[in-house]
Amino acid sequence: MKRTLLTVLGTSLILGACGGDSLFDEPTQQVTTGSINPVNALTTARASWQAALTSGNFATIGRPVGLSAGTSAGFSKPGNGGIADGRLVNLLQKVPFGPDEFPCQTSGTVTISGDIADPTDPTRLSVNDTFRLVYAACNDGIGEVLDGTIDLTVGDFAGDLQAAAYMVSMDTIATNFQVSAGGDTTVSNGDTTVALDTMQTPLIDVGTSGSSMRVDSSSRSDVLSGFQSSQTVDGNVAPAPYTLTASGTLDSTLLDGVVRYSTIETFQGVGTEFPGQGRLRVQGDQSSLELVAIDNVNVDIEIDSNGDDVVDVTISTTWADISSG
Repeated sequence: MKRTLLTVLGTSLILGACGGDSLFDEPTQQVTTGSINPVNALTTARASWQAALTSGNFATIGRPVGLSAGTSAGFSKPGNGGIADGRLVNLLQKVPFGPDEFPCQTSGTVTISGDIADPTDPTRLSVNDTFRLVYAACNDGIGEVLDGTIDLTVGDFAGDLQAAAYMVSMDTIATNFQVSAGGDTTVSNGDTTVALDTMQTPLIDVGTSGSSMRVDSSSRSDVLSGFQSSQTVDGNVAPAPYTLTASGTLDSTLLDGVVRYSTIETFQGVGTEFPGQGRLRVQGDQSSLELVAIDNVNVDIEIDSNGDDVVDVTISTTWADISSG
């Protein structure tokens, strides 16, 4: 699972050089058993788009210690998480540290422990530094309540923590990590590598990747494998422009089989609006669809039911519809 910092950070600079239809290098083997047709295309497009967003949202996993790309309301985008209440700088001065319990903003707690190689320099982390975050009904006032355990291991680091200007990669493992929001609860188990670049804040670049993550809720169960995403947001401009690319294999109880989703045109938007441009291809077994942003309200789903590279049916709908359910 471990990846060096430079293979993930700056992804947006090298995506255009990748060959083929996808902006990501595709895995050697793709298992796609799903059948895509006009009847199930809307559900398939929804599930695939939401899986792409889910993989990007894993970037918030280190938020309690400030190692996070925090998101804002509406469409999820990276932002500089900063150092939460100075916790990380204070913790770095103890070896090993914790378990130390901290109150969350509204209610509940997060307990942090770990082992840092060099406590004498609170501005940086070292390779193989570890953190364990244990959430207990943690409500930080952003509409989510967190429970469960996250283990973080630093893979690479450069920059200055105190200045909140750094590049860091972290291998993470989620164990029964629950997020309750809007009356629903999701439970995640699996691995993710997060790479975050805040060196040019307020320009933020974040990447996520992983071999397998299972996300269960009351309405569905999704398994993402071989997934990766890249997000940027430029806070130098208001409203802030953002980009999103993502790929992965999705096995969902909502679908007839396994599909592979991949960005073939970078999604771009501004502020908290949905993307105004971009294209996501979803590949099934001798069938496919493409989710096409018409503007920041409307999308088309172009369906090729028999794999002859000819669009058989186009379904027009909205981003609000694609993001629901």
